[in-house]
Amino acid sequence: MPRHRAYGRGMKAEPIPIDVGGRSLKISSPAKVMFPAAGVTKEELVRYYIAVGDGICAALRDRPTTLRRFPDGIEGEAFFQKRVPAGAPDWVQQVRIQFPSGRYAEEVCPTEPAVFAWAANLGTVEFHPWPVRRPDVDHPDELRIDFDPQPGTTFADAVRAAKAAREVLESAGCTGFPKTSGGRGVHVTVPIAAEWTFTQVRRSVIALGRELNRRLPDLVTVDWWKEERGQRVFIDFNQAARDRTMAAVYSVRATPQATVSAPVTWDELDSVEPLDCTVRSMPERFASVPDPRAGIEKAVGRLDALLEMADADERDHGLGDMPYPPEYPKMPGEPKRVQPSRARPASG
Repeated sequence: MPRHRAYGRGMKAEPIPIDVGGRSLKISSPAKVMFPAAGVTKEELVRYYIAVGDGICAALRDRPTTLRRFPDGIEGEAFFQKRVPAGAPDWVQQVRIQFPSGRYAEEVCPTEPAVFAWAANLGTVEFHPWPVRRPDVDHPDELRIDFDPQPGTTFADAVRAAKAAREVLESAGCTGFPKTSGGRGVHVTVPIAAEWTFTQVRRSVIALGRELNRRLPDLVTVDWWKEERGQRVFIDFNQAARDRTMAAVYSVRATPQATVSAPVTWDELDSVEPLDCTVRSMPERFASVPDPRAGIEKAVGRLDALLEMADADERDHGLGDMPYPPEYPKMPGEPKRVQPSRARPASG
């Protein structure tokens, strides 16, 4: 890790020039504390993204990517930057994406490791990529599953749910690659052929979640309304909707300990703890441990079997679509977005 620089009161830290893949950059305000509890500075954050640059770039190359910025550190105000920041270097490429509202935006499209160092210097802590690559930004090439522990459940519960999902995915001809979320949850990435729409991919996640609920009803839920979830792991199917994203593999998370969303093998998932993977520990692991995502580009699966499960749910059990988030336009076949406890009973 970089040595810490001491600055006297009233002294302004000089920018630090760095070279990333032949790009000349500067770390401004290098001593700014971004994570007060852990004491992680902006310089450490930037250098972290340089250390794992090849890994995060391989995962995000050519993907529209939203920047979650914390200009004053994680205890300050944060915002999601969905458009290329003003003043971006001309080598920071961009791609046009469409929001559910129908509006468009030019979003950052990483193509080289220097992009992550540049963005980190702007206070970007988290990178949230779309599950698509240019030029086809309307057909996901990844199915992403978010195992979100609800109050009363733990990371170990999310691990158990994820391993059960692995069995369902394999029976459907798909291969999942797990990672820690950087918080209490687990994320699984499934590479797929870019042949289906966001709606179909989301429908596949719903079908997977419902099958897990049937197998493990006391552990897994797909209930959208929090009042119905109970102490179970929620399969957040709406993370597969257009413009909804999850933190990237190797992305730092805005947690007090500066944790990282870390790729792991299925065998490691039983023993890893979220706090094992931080800005300060991850570079050594990245440099010394074989990439858990090796071969992901060759493990491309298809959604036919999961979509058949969705058809069977609707045909045999009357289980159709699920509610979208409130900011989305009303979708065809979507049930009412009414919290069950507030729904009016049908008039007789």
